[in-house]
Amino acid sequence: MSIESSADVVLVRQAVRQLAVELRFSLVDQTKIVTAASELARNTLTYGGGGTVKLETLEEDRRRGLRLTFEDQGPGIADIDLALKDGFTTGNGLGMGLSGTKRLVNEFNIVSRVGEGTCITITKWK
Repeated sequence: MSIESSADVVLVRQAVRQLAVELRFSLVDQTKIVTAASELARNTLTYGGGGTVKLETLEEDRRRGLRLTFEDQGPGIADIDLALKDGFTTGNGLGMGLSGTKRLVNEFNIVSRVGEGTCITITKWK
């Protein structure tokens, strides 16, 4: 899915919620993955200048999950460790986005290169 406008952020939220419902996530886990997706979609738009998200349903052994991969070709993140600290922000927010997102999911991976962009992959297991 493309993320090029605020309307796309809403569409990402809706698509993630639908998949979480189909996977029979609890209401709490639905809220967690939708909140994480919303934050990362907004970051992709605001800081990355737009990008994409890939949504994947997973099945490993007897568990099911949802993996989301957000990519942009924005300016990148110079200091990932600093960006993951509570309170750090380069904008007008509270600085809880990336760190908060990491706490909402089971798996969190970020790769970023200054001048090339950022790729963040999150996974929530049922």
